[in-house]
Amino acid sequence: MTDDLLRVLILVLVFAAVLLVVEVLLGGYLRSRSKDRSVNQRLRMISHGVSRADTMSTLRRHNLDMVGKVPAPFQAIVRKLERTLLAAGLLIPTGRLLALIVLAPVLVMAVIILAMLAAGAPIGFGRLMLVGTFAAVVGSLIPLMLLSRRAQARRKKMQEQFPVALDVFVRGLRAGHPVAAALDLLTVEMPDPIGSQFGLVVDEVTYGAELRDSLAALAERWDLDDMRMFVVSLSVQHETGGNLAEILENLSRVIRDRHSMLMKVRALSSEGRMTAVILTLLPVLTFGGLFLLNAKFYLQVADDPMFVPGFAALVLLYCIGFVTIRRMVDLKV
Repeated sequence: MTDDLLRVLILVLVFAAVLLVVEVLLGGYLRSRSKDRSVNQRLRMISHGVSRADTMSTLRRHNLDMVGKVPAPFQAIVRKLERTLLAAGLLIPTGRLLALIVLAPVLVMAVIILAMLAAGAPIGFGRLMLVGTFAAVVGSLIPLMLLSRRAQARRKKMQEQFPVALDVFVRGLRAGHPVAAALDLLTVEMPDPIGSQFGLVVDEVTYGAELRDSLAALAERWDLDDMRMFVVSLSVQHETGGNLAEILENLSRVIRDRHSMLMKVRALSSEGRMTAVILTLLPVLTFGGLFLLNAKFYLQVADDPMFVPGFAALVLLYCIGFVTIRRMVDLKV
């Protein structure tokens, strides 16, 4: 065997070995992710030894709720933040998140001021105002935008899963299961977020709550009109009787038609919505990126007497534009 042929054989064997190792590692990783996705968060917590009562309290954020602990003027803000955290699927305590939102800009501002003092740069009111705005954008505004985006994505996924969940529920009823057992099928068959949420309903009913009250609370937590129609359908059927499977099958068809109309509206308004996203994010990202890359671009003009009123007017106009754009693209179907 020649040296060239031996080198080729060694290279082929090395390539085959590397390919085999990568396939094994990648295959194991993909299988583990597929297994995690097939089991919702509630079942995963129960399988790890957490009791159903503790799981229900954690996922409903009962032990993390602090709406009643803040003054009345701030309860609406904290309640909205609680609903956002619930929709985002985060279990961080609300008080800790509020502390991070408040302390992160202060920490960023302190670091920048210390750096300016170390560099011998003068510190005036205009520069403090500029640094404070940058710290608020980086420490609070951008994280809150990302959190809101995650919550909206999970709420949208919940809406997409709900007609499928209704079909599973109807098949359970047609197979002869009672309502509670048909709901229990959803907790096993459906992934997150709807699988865990219906699991919470089943746990609440197990501990003595009324089914309609638990479902109504679920619809209120997620602010979903489709689920409210589901609760009304169950209530009407409970009061007047009738074929619940047929009622819910018709409801599933109505929800799918409604979603189809919503998708058409979103497609027709996609240009306006994308323009709104760009006009909202571009000033924030441009300001933050330019300040990080070339802070002198702003600091050189921060000592000008017209900078403070001009910059304050700029921030005010941005807030007015943000609210106006959100109202223009908030289409109801």
